[in-house]
Amino acid sequence: MAELQESRTTPLPVPPPPGAVAGPWDDAADEPRITAAIRYLAEHYTEQPSLDALAAQAHLHPHHFQRIFKRWAGVSPKRFAQFLTVEHAKALLRESASVLDAALDVGLSGPSRLHDLFLSCEAMTPGEYKAAGRDLVIRYGVHPSPFGPVLAAVTDRGICFLGFLLAEDPLDPANGLSADWGSATLVEDPAATAAVVAAAFGGVRPDGGLHLLVKGTNFQVKVWRALLAIPPGHVTTYRRIAETVCSARAARAVGGACAANSISVLIPCHRVIRSTGVIDGYRWSNPLKRSLIGWESAQTAAE
Repeated sequence: MAELQESRTTPLPVPPPPGAVAGPWDDAADEPRITAAIRYLAEHYTEQPSLDALAAQAHLHPHHFQRIFKRWAGVSPKRFAQFLTVEHAKALLRESASVLDAALDVGLSGPSRLHDLFLSCEAMTPGEYKAAGRDLVIRYGVHPSPFGPVLAAVTDRGICFLGFLLAEDPLDPANGLSADWGSATLVEDPAATAAVVAAAFGGVRPDGGLHLLVKGTNFQVKVWRALLAIPPGHVTTYRRIAETVCSARAARAVGGACAANSISVLIPCHRVIRSTGVIDGYRWSNPLKRSLIGWESAQTAAE
């Protein structure tokens, strides 16, 4: 059984590559500062840092920092910091319960929706899994996101990877893809993956919807399909997902499936937390998981 991965280094900003998706997060001057400020907030949320302290971290005047932060998050830094707390996570669990009961029931029996985008999920067959991507052409690209650079990868059959680039990752992002898809042909093509990032972080509706190509065990695929039913701005527990796919006793195995998810945000494993409200066990770092939940709460609050 896969173990939950502990916190890793948070993403580092990089210059936007060709094919970058326009958004409030990709201003060449502001993006590194906001990324650093979000990282600081997520790591020090228990202290509820002041506006002056956050602005100092970003080397900006408090008024200017507040303005660009609100453009990024839709709410003030103070309000965003409140979204990162255990108390907020517990409140989300209470508020999400009735919504998720209906969503999970529907999600396992029909198409799922993410940001009002039609989304379908196809699992590789055991033979294809064993072949490690033989006869597949994977096009990939690095793009800016609200949380630093991400690597996206697609095939003719769907999206096969979306992940945050971390400080300790290989300098060549394709190395990570090679580990999972050793027999596939890799082609750097940011233009082919730009729409993935626009859909994941900008809510841009693609023609024909979003299609995912996942590689995992039958249990992992069942968990990932269940995750697709969790709406933005809501969270659930590992135990609740386990009850949906098989038995409450499988909560730990659900954590392992979440840790094995290679399509972040679109398969929203970050929306699964402990019943105590603790936010951890995220493949791309615990502070980033808190930031994603806080960002989605902010988007919901701003609507």
